[in-house]
Amino acid sequence: MAILRSRGSRTRQSTGDELLIRSLYEEHGKALLAYATRLTGDRQAAEDVVQETLIRAWRHPEVMVNGEGSVRGWLLTVTRNIVTDRHRARAARPTEVAESETAAAAAGSVHRDHADAVVDSMVLMEALDRLSPEHRDVLVEIYYNGRTAAEAARRLGIAEGTVKSRAHYALKSLRQLYAHKPGSNVSLQEVAA
Repeated sequence: MAILRSRGSRTRQSTGDELLIRSLYEEHGKALLAYATRLTGDRQAAEDVVQETLIRAWRHPEVMVNGEGSVRGWLLTVTRNIVTDRHRARAARPTEVAESETAAAAAGSVHRDHADAVVDSMVLMEALDRLSPEHRDVLVEIYYNGRTAAEAARRLGIAEGTVKSRAHYALKSLRQLYAHKPGSNVSLQEVAA
């Protein structure tokens, strides 16, 4: 019998708490929402803050009925604390960095599968192995190491015109190799990047 009475009193208490929260919302909801909107600058976030404020009031109904201090003052303080806590939580997280246009282009506007990129890279490496060492060295310096023709010439110890000529003929040879490989859609710049 004691258990039944306990459940009944909890139900009555729960109903009373719900009525208290409803009356709090009816009386202070607009003021809380306006205050939270001013603090957050975002209506949706402000609505979430007001909801959290009322949940905290529901968890601590004794604060609302003990007669000490202003109910609105307590609610506004809770609202401010929630906004402050959320701001601190956002500040504690690492900043999200937007992907740069270069990285997005490198990732490819054509969303290719990683396996395709690996296969293309292997095909290109095989093709580079078929070139003469002189042609391969020039392409590696220019495309893989990102050097200018003048820098590649100094590094390889040859004339700049020779670098340009070898790069031209090396790329021409690679194009011919790829023309005979069906389904290959890789370019030297794609793999070099």
